[in-house]
Amino acid sequence: MSWTNQVRIAITVTDEHGTITEMNPASIEIFANDGGAKLIGTDVLACHPEPSRTQLADMYRDHLPNHYTIQKNGRRKIIHQLPMFDGPAFRGYVEISIPIPDQLPHHNRDGAK
Repeated sequence: MSWTNQVRIAITVTDEHGTITEMNPASIEIFANDGGAKLIGTDVLACHPEPSRTQLADMYRDHLPNHYTIQKNGRRKIIHQLPMFDGPAFRGYVEISIPIPDQLPHHNRDGAK
């Protein structure tokens, strides 16, 4: 069993063209109302309304990461959209959605200087 099936975070993977290629069980559950596992093989851009669709298209063009927080259905989450590469070749994105508490501690590990 893959480790991605054992964590309660949503992991969604797309190829370089924006086709959804993988979803772990948490991702399938989170996107159940949108089709769940039936989203595999579909265009990720079709899943996003504007202005998110244009921002995502720009990310695929420029291969840049994106990080943000959301609140959905009463739960806060941090979203990481990270480009994947095989050497210099762009291979797509992995999106990781992690639930976070309303109050999140911040620890400065830089130390006092």
